[in-house]
Amino acid sequence: MEDRFPMAQLTEPPVAPERHTPTQPPAPRRTLLDRLDRYDRYILPAPALIVVVAMLAFPVGYTVYLSFHEWSGGLRPPEFLGLDNFTRSLSDEQFWASIWRTFYFVTLSVGLQVILGVGAALLFHQRFPGRGMARTFFMFPMIATPAAVALVWKMMFDPTIGVFNYLVQAIGGPTLLWTSDAKLVIPALAIVDTWMWAPLVMLIVLAGLAALPPEPFEAAKVDGAGPIRTFVSITLPLLRPVILVAVLFRLIDAIKTFDIIKVITDGGPGTSSETLNLYAFKQGLSYLHFGYGSMLLVWLTLLVFAVAIVFTRLRARSEQG
Repeated sequence: MEDRFPMAQLTEPPVAPERHTPTQPPAPRRTLLDRLDRYDRYILPAPALIVVVAMLAFPVGYTVYLSFHEWSGGLRPPEFLGLDNFTRSLSDEQFWASIWRTFYFVTLSVGLQVILGVGAALLFHQRFPGRGMARTFFMFPMIATPAAVALVWKMMFDPTIGVFNYLVQAIGGPTLLWTSDAKLVIPALAIVDTWMWAPLVMLIVLAGLAALPPEPFEAAKVDGAGPIRTFVSITLPLLRPVILVAVLFRLIDAIKTFDIIKVITDGGPGTSSETLNLYAFKQGLSYLHFGYGSMLLVWLTLLVFAVAIVFTRLRARSEQG
């Protein structure tokens, strides 16, 4: 007997259609050039940096090497002395005298340059007719050749035909032996260095003045502050980091000053203008004491580093304050 109700057909549940997700294109392979692009800031200046380091490493390293030896040139190899040159320098009165002359010259010249440079920057920051031309003329000494400048100033300091004695005598003053007087020779050299490099201080301070915010000056003007009060209370504190940078640049360069002293006085009269740089030059190349001269140059390098470290920390403190 047939079933009145046929058995239900067992069917599988419907299968959902497969979803085909779009396939991502394969990532392009990174070539060697693509990988080097990440380090281009280091790779591009590397050749120039290597050349500069190589050019500096050999003379500095050879100078330090010779400072432990004694050598007078020729085919004879340098003789190792250990720390003899170091102990000799500590007991050398002329060495300490040359350091004193270096500090005297640097303090006087950089002090004058900062005063004149800041004053010129304040002047040229104002608007007046012919400002651009005057600023250009003020910068001329900075681009002149130091040896040529020294020759011109040497003639100007001449006690018989020099223009300075002519001006002094015109106002009833005595004849001055500018570069032949032990008391006047360092100030005379500082005048030459100031004439050459005060424009550099002016440019640095002028850039700092252009970057100062105008709001404090407007507030000072509203409060009725005068020019001197504004300069002391606002301009000078804001310019302190910039002035310290200018002082640092000039200190490092003034310590190494050689050309104008060599041309104008050659360390004279006697040794009255013989700075550490010139004393090292004479010991090494005039007296052929290359080892001791190298030790003096090591002292000069340490002096420059010490000044740079001190003023870098002063500038960091001024920015934090």
